Parts: sequence; structure tokens; C-alpha cells
Amino acid sequence: MEINLELLKKYDVPGPRYTSYPPAPHFHEKFTHDDFLNEVVRSNYGEKLTDLSLYFHIPYCDTLCYFCGCNMIVTRNHDRMKEYIKYLKNEIDLLRQYLNPQRKVAQLHWGGGTPTSLNPDEIRSLITYINNSFEFRENAECGCEIDPRGLTKEHLIALKEGGFNRISMGVQDFNEKVQKYVNRIQPENLTRQVVDWVREIGFQSINLDLMYGLPFQTIKSFEETLDKIIDISPDRIAVFNYAHVPWMKKHQALIHQEDLPSPEEKLSILKLTIEKLTSSGYIFIGMDHFAKPQDEMAIALKEKKLYRNFQGYSTHAGCDLYAFGVTSISQLEYVYAQNFKTEKEYFMAIDNERLPVFRGYKLNEDDQIRRTTIMKLMCDFEVNFEDLNKKFGIDFLDYFKNSLLNLHEMMNDGLVLIDDKKIKVTEIGRLLIRNIAMKFDGFIERQQDQMKYSRTI
Repeated sequence: MEINLELLKKYDVPGPRYTSYPPAPHFHEKFTHDDFLNEVVRSNYGEKLTDLSLYFHIPYCDTLCYFCGCNMIVTRNHDRMKEYIKYLKNEIDLLRQYLNPQRKVAQLHWGGGTPTSLNPDEIRSLITYINNSFEFRENAECGCEIDPRGLTKEHLIALKEGGFNRISMGVQDFNEKVQKYVNRIQPENLTRQVVDWVREIGFQSINLDLMYGLPFQTIKSFEETLDKIIDISPDRIAVFNYAHVPWMKKHQALIHQEDLPSPEEKLSILKLTIEKLTSSGYIFIGMDHFAKPQDEMAIALKEKKLYRNFQGYSTHAGCDLYAFGVTSISQLEYVYAQNFKTEKEYFMAIDNERLPVFRGYKLNEDDQIRRTTIMKLMCDFEVNFEDLNKKFGIDFLDYFKNSLLNLHEMMNDGLVLIDDKKIKVTEIGRLLIRNIAMKFDGFIERQQDQMKYSRTI
């Protein structure tokens, strides 16, 4: 896959990642616990019960990585973690009162923070409670994010015994100078040891995360990291753009702007990454994900079954996502609901036997039309006009006439192909899919979006 650097420079602008539409900055506190509860109850009725996707946010980390953009808490206090686990179990009990027990779990994900900051006994305690509280489909996808630093083989055994079958692990960069600057010392041999354990214990799949745009990265140094990653041969690779947003994440001020790669070098690193991984046999899924051809994600892309939620790309479309823990976001057919961001507020809500929702969003008809369009672009990389006409009773060409006009330049640049039946995103367009999706964003079109976002490249 050949990458045009000038094209990347042209479209390197701030924009949403579209893990949801509307994006999370548009959620508001007028949306209440009762709004969410009404939708939870409504979701239990219908001819076909929707499967469940469960997300558990474990916010704790042993140390602070200076590049981190996650909602996390630095602590090694296991009494604090045990208290949090108790409240996660209570939140499960609260929600289960309103869920049809016949609904089955098709997907489970633990994220953070660092879920493996819990010790093996704490992992067993929580996963046992989850398994006893919900019925899982036989082929459910159960994934957990891990940090090899401080990890033992017993952590992985506990996860596997609990039913987890997929592991995701951050690497970011193997270069020692980069690691030291961002306060994440993770030697290559440690990463390889944990990958070997994952394979030995029998997990189905492993994903490794890389990050470009970090301090002191160069084309040469990152190519060395890529060569090592290709040799390790994970099933999936995610290559994220470092988003320098110190106005949102205060600790990122520890990273000095002058130590970051220049925009030109950063784009060259991205170009190298895509060309190197695709020439090594990985399928470019879109935006920042790569997978081996036999991986479920690559198959889902081919079969147009890919989906996108707050964990990024997923192979389980059509599930209702229920999220547990501080800051986590649930996603149902017509609403998004985010939990309180602090332990104190989260605990207080549950003590009062209320689902710990502090803000959210209920989609109107226009939001639903735009969300479907944007998710089709992000996941199928094409939109069939007639499909949306039938689904929503609209004339797509008329409804989105301004958006289509605004795509002409992208069409001339080879990012999209448009005829009277559909929009099709080209291979290079997949890399710039956030820019394409922005053309269908009603908040941007109405100039109602004054949010600060990370850059698209």
C-alpha cells in the first residue's frame, strides 16, 4: 500500500474518532439515571432479544505513563481495589434487576487503567461474579487489556480459567530513550516473555498496541520497533497517534512540545508503518488497526460485519453495550450513558441504589441517520444509499446533498468513489476515514462543534 505524504499533510486536522455519534463531548447532564433506566427496560422487549456486550473499567495503574489519555488512577493500594470490586458487583446487581435474564453475553472486555493491576485472586473474584450473574454464549469473545510490567503467569492463568480468550497489551515503542522519557520502561524481552505465556496458556488471539508521535521517535528508531513487532507476530496490531492534549490531560505537560517529532517526521513514521505492516501480510482494517488475514477482524471487514464502539473496532455488531465502573460509557440503540468520573460519586450513587449515570445523550432521528451513515463509512467503508432510504424513509441524495458536495475534493484526491448508488472509500481513504466521516457530522455542519479534538493523523 503506497502512501502519499502530501495527502496526509493536507488532511491532518483535528477531528472526532467516532467511537460514537454524537461524540462523547456532546453528552450532557440533562440526561439522567431515569432516562437511561427507561431505555434499559425498553431494550428487554421485542421479537428478538439483543445480545449483550459487557465492559468493565478497572482504572488503576502502578505508575503514570506521561502519554496516557485514559481515565486512570495511580495506586498500588489493594484495599482500595477490593472496595472498587465490591461496588462493581453491586452495580451488576442493580442492573440485573432490569435486564431480561434470557439475554446472553456475546462479548466481554476489561479495560483501564490496567485490569491486571488486580492480583490473581481479585481477578478470579470479579470474573466468577460476572460469570454467575450472566449467561454467556458458547463462542463469546472475552478480551482483557494487560500490562506486562508486574504481570505474573498466574495473572494470565486466572484470566484464562475465567473464560478470557483474547489479550491486548501496550508496547508503544521498544526504543529505550523513548520509554524513559514517557515513564514506561518495558524491555523487549519482557514483552516477548508475556507473549510466550499467552500462547502457551492457550489464548486465541493477542493484540499489541504501538504509538507514533512520541518524544524522540525517528523513522529509523520506529522501524526497529516495527521489525521486532513483526517478528513477534501478534494476531492484531493497533498503531495509535499520540494525541498531545495537555489542556485535557494535565500530566501530558511533562512531555515538551519541542521533543515531539516534527509533523513531517510523524507522517513519515505513519507512512512507513502502514507500508511495512501491509507488506508483511497484515490487512489494513482502517484508521489505526491491522490484522492477519485469518483473524476474525479481517474476516469481519471482508464480510461487512465490522462494528465500532468505545473500545474501537469490534466484530460483534448489534449488541447492547453495558459498561461498569467509573467513567465507563454504555451504548444502547437510542442512548449513550456515562458513569460518574470519581470513585466517591460512583460509590455514592450505588449506595443509594441508583445506576451511577451522570450524563448521556438520547439520539433524535437525525442523529440516528447520521450515526448509521458514519458507522457504515467507518466499518464497511461504503454506504449504499438505498439501504438508508429504506431504513429511515429518506432520500439520501437530498438529505445529504451538502455533505456530498463537500466530498468532491476528497473524490478528486482519490479518497472516495461516488456514484448515484453509493459512496465507496478507497484503500488510502481508510486511513483518512475520520476526515470523510466529518462531512456527515451534523454538529460540524451546523457549526455547533467547538470541541478540541486530537488530530486525525
